[in-house]
Amino acid sequence: MLAIVIPFYKIEFFKECLESLATQTHQGFNLYIGNDFSPDDPSELISEFRERLTLTYKVFEKNLGSISLTQHWDRCIKMTREEEWVMILGDDDVLEQYVVEEFYKNYSDINVKVNVIRFATLIIDENTQKTSKVFTHPQWEMPGDSAFRRICAHTRSSLSEHIFKKEVYKKHGFYNFPLAWHSDDRAWLEFTEGKHIFTINEAIVYIRNSALNISGKTDNEEEKYTASLAYYRYLLQKQLHQFTKPQKLEVARKHILLVQKSRPVNFAEWIRVSKIYILNADQKAYLHILRLLYYRLKVVLERKHIKDYKKNH
Repeated sequence: MLAIVIPFYKIEFFKECLESLATQTHQGFNLYIGNDFSPDDPSELISEFRERLTLTYKVFEKNLGSISLTQHWDRCIKMTREEEWVMILGDDDVLEQYVVEEFYKNYSDINVKVNVIRFATLIIDENTQKTSKVFTHPQWEMPGDSAFRRICAHTRSSLSEHIFKKEVYKKHGFYNFPLAWHSDDRAWLEFTEGKHIFTINEAIVYIRNSALNISGKTDNEEEKYTASLAYYRYLLQKQLHQFTKPQKLEVARKHILLVQKSRPVNFAEWIRVSKIYILNADQKAYLHILRLLYYRLKVVLERKHIKDYKKNH
């Protein structure tokens, strides 16, 4: 059985979200809505759908999403009962009518083979107008390859388009990055436990991009940057084994470029990256990292010389 969990806060597009669930061609799911102490009251709207959906609704007494969005996800998932699979659906996102049907159509083939399933996606705006192409994926893909395509901006990914086994969620949980930025990316590397990600390209999840959600806002760039740095450190320290040698080099390079956007790369970071290059690079790439290390050391020594000169004069 499938649990669809909505961590509710915004009411602006919520009716569209609920309507997309009520019109699913397969109703083999239970719906759980956890209200994050929102200033908007959706109870009247929810009552309109009670006869069309099997749903459980709870209002939490404290807003948690502003402090830790992943912890709000956690308490919403705790509302679920015996369901084996979970989808966390944004309160502004929309499911194509065949999403649940396609999940069950593939269920017997994938139930013991994978821990994470995803659907094709398409971006919509505030007016539910399509603003992107349909993003599809290989039907079977290793998590490292999927993460690498995301890192290189060859695809997109969000929480709503995924379904995962509750048992692996209980083992790993969602890591609490700022704004939950990259928390889902990290989860798919961990939840998969070395198994493939299975994609259902025959049904679409519509992902809303508006000024009201985290992805669309522009006043949270510092928090997103902090989360991205932490995510890349995690990749280098914990998940590098999931990537091929060329992918490892590219992840290391992108990490350095990201760091340099805000500050000089410190010596420990250069050492970490140089080890990756030494173990995975050809001679040309290895010489390249040595040159970078040389110029970095040169800059450090020059700064120290200038500092000592000013101190003594």
